[in-house]
Amino acid sequence: MQARAAAMNDPHKAPISHPERVIFPDAGYTKGQLAGYYEAVGSLMLPFVATRPMSLVRCPQGQGKRCFFQKHDNGAFGPDVHHIPIREKDGGLEDYIYIDDGAGILACVQMGTIEFHVWGSRIDDVEAPDRMIFDLDPDDGLDFAVVTRAAEDIRDRLAGLGLTSFAMLSGGKGVHVVVPLVPGHSWDAHRDFAKRFAEALARAEPERFIATMSKARRKGRIFIDWLRNQRGSTAVAPYSVRARDGAPVAVPVTWPELRKMDNAHPYALVDADVLLKRGRAKGLDGWGVADQGLPES
Repeated sequence: MQARAAAMNDPHKAPISHPERVIFPDAGYTKGQLAGYYEAVGSLMLPFVATRPMSLVRCPQGQGKRCFFQKHDNGAFGPDVHHIPIREKDGGLEDYIYIDDGAGILACVQMGTIEFHVWGSRIDDVEAPDRMIFDLDPDDGLDFAVVTRAAEDIRDRLAGLGLTSFAMLSGGKGVHVVVPLVPGHSWDAHRDFAKRFAEALARAEPERFIATMSKARRKGRIFIDWLRNQRGSTAVAPYSVRARDGAPVAVPVTWPELRKMDNAHPYALVDADVLLKRGRAKGLDGWGVADQGLPES
């Protein structure tokens, strides 16, 4: 699926140089194929990435070589990648990256981006979070069915608090439980709720869950990563390709679908047509959207 010539010549879209360059050496996938993937799924991806500050995982020499996160831009990305000044902890202002259309996505790909990670708030008010993420990160060797059951249990506990949640396969080994929220609370309240929720689960079922990052203590358990719910933290965006062998993709799924999954990476870069078809199907209509506020303490 090479990036279409029309897209490369369209003045409203970033040109893709060296489309023949292999950037996933294990599978032979090229930069042109990566651009073609993002062009194809842009309509699905943009609602979740547009107008959010973001961090990019750039791999200029390809996956498997040196990759790094980037959240600032000195102008090298071109006019389709925009900047918003955000106050840092030290009080200074730094320009963060955001995009608002498919041309912005392709401009990032042109600069060696593979992964897109986004804030839990939008540029119109970066201090007003509107999305909570619980990233279930299992210990190596845990069966994926254990992870899907854990996600369902977290869904049910959130429902008990009046919150609707959605499932996303991370493209790695875990599941994200996504809780959309109406803005109106602070980052401190956002972080505090996520932390207390994860710690309560870990206390109630210590044989299943852990709420700290410690690898040594994770043996046989699932880390409920609530840390993505802090100001400035990011989570991988729906439909982002991952910089991993095989070019897997982070994919929204329905709860019934999740139960049938054998792993967190069933789809890859070459499945754009499949993802586009299923993403427009009735089952995923409204995925990640709910009119609900953060419960009061």
